Amino acid sequence: MKQQQIVRVMISTTHDPFFNLATENWIFRDLDPRQKVLFLWRNEDTVVIGRFQNPWVECHTQKMQEDKVHLARRQSGGGAVFHDLGNTNFTFLSSKQDFDKAVNNRIIIESLKYFDIHAQASGRNDIVIEDHEGPKKISGSAFKETKDRAFHHGTLLINANLSRLGNYLNPDKKKLEGKGITSVKSRVTNLKDVCPTINHEDLSAQIIKQFFAVHGAEAPIEYLDVAYLKKQNSLNCYYEELKDWNWRFGETPKFTHHLEERFSWGGMDVHIDCEKGIIREIKIYSDTLHPELVEGLNQFLRNSVYSPEGIQIAIHKASQELPMIADYLNEFGIWLASQVH
Repeated sequence: MKQQQIVRVMISTTHDPFFNLATENWIFRDLDPRQKVLFLWRNEDTVVIGRFQNPWVECHTQKMQEDKVHLARRQSGGGAVFHDLGNTNFTFLSSKQDFDKAVNNRIIIESLKYFDIHAQASGRNDIVIEDHEGPKKISGSAFKETKDRAFHHGTLLINANLSRLGNYLNPDKKKLEGKGITSVKSRVTNLKDVCPTINHEDLSAQIIKQFFAVHGAEAPIEYLDVAYLKKQNSLNCYYEELKDWNWRFGETPKFTHHLEERFSWGGMDVHIDCEKGIIREIKIYSDTLHPELVEGLNQFLRNSVYSPEGIQIAIHKASQELPMIADYLNEFGIWLASQVH
């Protein structure tokens, strides 16, 4: 007699993106891959970028800060996405040997049939529905594998505020060039537009039902919240890591940023080479009558953190060293800090 599959289902009761992404890491790194795991979760307003993306290229970070939108970097690849409570996120874990993305897609597609929504897998990453304008994406996925386990996660657009996507992704061009992965826009639509009665709770229930049916086993549903961190040391470590600036910004691939501005005391042509969120090299060309200004900036900005705070610290040091041109330095610093948001 064939042994019954071991399954595990978890639902997050918090909308903290760092907890939810840390839980994904914990599931992927720490749980037994012989188990079939399903994790369902939602994030409050968050831009989630892929493992190898540049937040300064992908995101309007200043606008995000003003609107209290989180920036999170996930462990897997892929492009930048905006999450709000209109997104339902799913995560599957299995052994590498048993991994089959078609099975996972079937669980999602069969769940949607309950709401009379007929969807199909498209390409490697997407699930789409057809309307009179052609296929529209309602789900995108990303994948990660090691020698013994496989991980598949994705989003389902139930009632996401799609108009807000443009507020935070793909900011104005800043002459900024990087080696990271750039997001590709797709035609998307909400499931609410097809079935007005669909919601997160009902869709989650159907996904769980299909998950149990496909794997021929059931298990009690586990509800997770931030208090769960106290019970799992490794989960708490992942949580602190994902919240940290060094992960969200410092893991950015090498890039260059070219900026130009004219001030009353001269024009500034600034070339920055950045790696892991640190200004590794800076060259400034200027027609200013104060060469010590350029020399001081080149000296104190080198090896500074590429952030408004990092620039302000460097400018403060330069101003202390060069008090006779502190006004010029501070004016330049305010401008440069506004450009690296």
